[in-house]
Amino acid sequence: MQVDLNADMGESFGLWTMGNDAALLKTVTSANIACGAHAGDPDVMAKTMNIALDQAVGIGSHPGFADLEGFGRRRIAMPLTSLQNSICIQVGATLGMAKAIGATVRHAKLHGALGNMTSEDEGMARGCYEAVLSVHPDAILLVLATTAQETAARSLGARFACEIFADRAYNDDATLVDRNLPGAVIHSPSEAGLRMVEMVKSQAIITASGKLIKTPIDSICCHGDTPKAVDIAASVRLALEDNNILVTAFSGRTS
Repeated sequence: MQVDLNADMGESFGLWTMGNDAALLKTVTSANIACGAHAGDPDVMAKTMNIALDQAVGIGSHPGFADLEGFGRRRIAMPLTSLQNSICIQVGATLGMAKAIGATVRHAKLHGALGNMTSEDEGMARGCYEAVLSVHPDAILLVLATTAQETAARSLGARFACEIFADRAYNDDATLVDRNLPGAVIHSPSEAGLRMVEMVKSQAIITASGKLIKTPIDSICCHGDTPKAVDIAASVRLALEDNNILVTAFSGRTS
């Protein structure tokens, strides 16, 4: 049994620092790097990619709403074509920077509110993924398992990987509990580790109510912007390896 461990990063901007990417990159096997819309800038992108390259960590683009003030976590209503254009620019920037430093972009994952909205709306998800693939045809789409994102990826015949979250609670429809609600974010590294072992072994999402939703699990996300992100990632990896679960980069699936 094996699973990937990913984190969102490259989300600092100018003099403002978010997370400890260098430390996380010693633990994770995939990095979702901000593209400058919800966070990040060219210098941060280059620095993060270089560290990922040195650590042999898989690099992915992490497009979101162009919302620096809200960190891409505010739901924005906009025409699909405008959203697709924004995603094309973001993914293109990631590919360009990777080429400049001699790296390769392997996957793409939608950020924040964009990720939440596309997990609920198959048409929106399909439109976003069409934009990603128009610029990066070989991208593996990192999707929220069992949601509209996965349905959209399957309908496109794209390679995808099913993701669950180490530090977030789930609703009974496999969407994430609103982070503004009590218990939505898991702060205990040991709790995160134990629940990930349980989910990976059972190949199921375990919701806040205790419901099991069967799904392939290809990757586990540890958010890079939480105070205990590094500790949570390390605890999850240790717990997995202690239970003979290999932590390694995903290769993607089509079914």
